[in-house]
Amino acid sequence: MPARAANSNVHSADVSSNTRPAPGPSPAVPPEDSGVRTLRRGLQLMDLVLEAPPEGLRVVDLCRAAGLERATVHRLLGTLLDSGHLARQGRFRLVAGPRLAGVQRQPPGPSGIAARLQPVLAKISAASGDAAFAIVREGPTSHCIARQVGTHPVQILVIEVGSRQPLGVGAAGLALLAALPDADVAPILAANAPQLPTYGGMTPERMQLLVRATRERGWSLIGNHAARNILAVGMAVRDTRGAPLAGISVASTVARMQKDRQQQIVKWMREALAELVPKGL
Repeated sequence: MPARAANSNVHSADVSSNTRPAPGPSPAVPPEDSGVRTLRRGLQLMDLVLEAPPEGLRVVDLCRAAGLERATVHRLLGTLLDSGHLARQGRFRLVAGPRLAGVQRQPPGPSGIAARLQPVLAKISAASGDAAFAIVREGPTSHCIARQVGTHPVQILVIEVGSRQPLGVGAAGLALLAALPDADVAPILAANAPQLPTYGGMTPERMQLLVRATRERGWSLIGNHAARNILAVGMAVRDTRGAPLAGISVASTVARMQKDRQQQIVKWMREALAELVPKGL
């Protein structure tokens, strides 16, 4: 009687798994060359300084972040300072030197910012139940790059992802506008002046008052401009060097946005940013 054909559903790897020879000893991994190790550590210090706030880092900060002894850091810094890759700022801090002026880290683009802020919006929206938004600046306009719908039965979806409007007519845009220096605010208001009246009768003068109030309060509050019968609060989001890069906001009905709830939402915003982007975008 002829032998039965082997089952085609059995893979050869399954059949041979119990008869595979025992592996031999792993080849020895050569220790890292001391020159390579020194180079790696030097590059690590440069990366840390490039990612630091504008005021720079202290030696103790570098030791802690790099996990290196102070003597090792001082030795590496001597070479990096002599070569111009790093420079001193004041007596105790280190910043990028002239050799690194052309390779300063660029801020992330809108898609990268959206990816970083989407979890922030989700956390804020989950806490508040309301819709949360993120915008970035494009010249004198704001560009909505992310949105998170909440769980409350009435959602105020004032803008969609991809929409643009004059910077400042929404809470996120107002927070970002107020965080900019005066030298940037004035030309933005001038450029948007022809469009502002279509947003609830807004004027450059009224917008300037809102900017001033936002700066004094620390967060923005605006209503009945981008849309009627709504109120929204917003906050600026900064990059790793402290420069304003984006804005986030939460919008709801005027009746739902009483003063104590405005402050609670701002608290949720701050907590989400501190937890999810503690060093900035």
